[in-house]
Amino acid sequence: MSNIMVWVMLSLLLVINAGGVVLTVFQLPGIWLILLATGLTFIWQPQIVGYEAVLVLAILAIGGEVLEFWLAARGAVKAGGSTRAAACAMVGAVVGAMVGTIVFPVVGTIVGGCLGAGLASYLGDRWAGRTHDQAAKSGGGAVIGKFWATLMKVAVAITMWIVSAVVVFWS
Repeated sequence: MSNIMVWVMLSLLLVINAGGVVLTVFQLPGIWLILLATGLTFIWQPQIVGYEAVLVLAILAIGGEVLEFWLAARGAVKAGGSTRAAACAMVGAVVGAMVGTIVFPVVGTIVGGCLGAGLASYLGDRWAGRTHDQAAKSGGGAVIGKFWATLMKVAVAITMWIVSAVVVFWS
């Protein structure tokens, strides 16, 4: 394969990985697309994309997922919510993001995820027998936690894109 074709394919990798960043904003598995595309490029061109890069991206992807769920749940618990509220917040964030995307793409995804986490946390605390004020406080915490979780996961996706770009252009 000619050098020009290799560079075209590597540029395509960066475009696909940029799409992964966009998918992450939509609460879709964009970080996994970045990892998959870079992993396939490693199989195709191991002298350009080494296993070290794929390993770093895998660690970032797993860390991003763990961080997202932990921050969303932590927001509710830190505000005084129950374990049930935290679990409900994680489920509510996913449902809220899907509904928000249908209503108003991109912004609706983020707002829907945050509001879904808050509402589900509130309902989880009410179900656990907490008062309206206690449940509302944990719901607010879940909203804030989910917002930060979303920002952090997008930051992880951007970091993954940067790592793949550095590997492609500086190897």
